Amino acid sequence: MATSIKPKANIPIRRQSLPEMLVEALRERILSGEIRDGDSLVQETIAEDYEVSRVPVREALRQLEAQGLVSFRTHKGAVAISEKPETVIQLLDLRILLECDILSHALSRYKKSDLSAASEILDEIEETCHDSPKRGEMNWKFHKCLYSPSNRSETLSIVEKMHLRTGHLVRVPLVASGRIHAANEEHRELLRLCAERNPAAVDYLRGHIYSVIGSLA
Repeated sequence: MATSIKPKANIPIRRQSLPEMLVEALRERILSGEIRDGDSLVQETIAEDYEVSRVPVREALRQLEAQGLVSFRTHKGAVAISEKPETVIQLLDLRILLECDILSHALSRYKKSDLSAASEILDEIEETCHDSPKRGEMNWKFHKCLYSPSNRSETLSIVEKMHLRTGHLVRVPLVASGRIHAANEEHRELLRLCAERNPAAVDYLRGHIYSVIGSLA
């Protein structure tokens, strides 16, 4: 039987961009398993928990619904949705299709600033969030640097949502299997190929994501 979230006391949030900050906090709790599949997300409880009004809570829950992590059900309100392994694999398969396409459109359009930004993000991943919960967010920022020059905003938006849904669930098995170091090296190689505008980058990206699927098996 699904249960309501047990409130956490005294968890203040900075008063800038409240809905976005609530999205990050609640998403991490859902993806980590602290908030379980089917748990009720009671707006009043969350508002009290984070010392905010119900307005940003309502907006945060709507954003989480768009990301596939929350569902609004009749007579029950908002409930958490945990990703099943088979769902994650389907999302990764879709990522292969969309990300390879978007990268192929970006390859000839890179500016030095795009590649420098991607390199700096990799430095941060390796130095400060190698296997931390923040890795999923930073991983997306790296990939976004490589995809944004494609000017395919709709595809980029869809891919971002899939990264947000799978980031934590991918990181955990990568750490457990010891593939986290290999993933870092693959990012460096992908960046090198992109810097050369080498079409081989597309196939390399495909193999990189397939290797992530392999770590989930």
